[in-house]
Amino acid sequence: MNNISIKCLKSEKIKSGTCYGQFLINSLRPGQGITIGNQLRRVLLGDLGGVAISAVRIAGVSHEFSTLPGIREDILEILLNLKGIIFKSQTKDIQFGRLKVQGPNVVTADLIQLPQTLEIVNPNHYIATISTSNVLEIEFKFEYGIGYKLASQTFSEEANNYLQLDTIFMPVQKVDFKIENVYDTSNNITERLFIDIWTNGSISPNDAIESAAQISVDLFTLLINNKDTNENNQLETKTQSISIEPYTNIAIEELQLSVRAYNCLKKAQINTVGDLLQYSPEKLQELKNFGRKSADEVFSTLKNKFGIILK
Repeated sequence: MNNISIKCLKSEKIKSGTCYGQFLINSLRPGQGITIGNQLRRVLLGDLGGVAISAVRIAGVSHEFSTLPGIREDILEILLNLKGIIFKSQTKDIQFGRLKVQGPNVVTADLIQLPQTLEIVNPNHYIATISTSNVLEIEFKFEYGIGYKLASQTFSEEANNYLQLDTIFMPVQKVDFKIENVYDTSNNITERLFIDIWTNGSISPNDAIESAAQISVDLFTLLINNKDTNENNQLETKTQSISIEPYTNIAIEELQLSVRAYNCLKKAQINTVGDLLQYSPEKLQELKNFGRKSADEVFSTLKNKFGIILK
């Protein structure tokens, strides 16, 4: 264990600015590979943040089903194209940008006017085509976040003027790992862990794994430092209701429930896990057509996916 080390085996850029890196962690004791691999993978995919377009204001447009004269794409297509633009940011503050282009012209991401703290990773990303002399004018709102945020759950003082976007902040796109056993001359077994990381280009795989390791260290350090202060509050904490806030942005589709259970929840206007946690087990079973079998399925899924236990 004292000889544990990490080494970067590969680091390269792929198409559209995507970055790939492969890392090797040596000299692990049997069983440690799966523990470290799982921990790093979950942190890489779930706890690293990034900047993305969260809302736009398009001149002459009041809703996402509009069309603009002289623009080949409708507003929905433009919004989808905007989601593919990747940004690097030096700050976590809310920022704004602007695009104003007169046609005929092909509109790409590099035409967006940005603050100095923002940089576009894929400047050639396609947005729209203006086929006449009309002007396309868009104002952008950039936000820093972790995970993703649904458009229906974003709130802004300028909500009446801005079109909200489903926002994906996650800079890491994919993580794979595998474990190999290594035998020495005395037939002792150690493990080595290979980790493959793909990012969207806003962060390098090397920086991503370093940040993930630091987040893990900070988390467990916090647990150790707070051990004594939390001991007196354990019984009280167990009796308190489950905090809903961390789950307000998680759609119930993520639970992958059966059709019957899913339809019952949707009919009751339960759209997120946060909405679901506002119901006691007794109230859930009072929903129309929501029987004991459906309730058991929901309780089991909440426990397996999020560690939430409803009694």
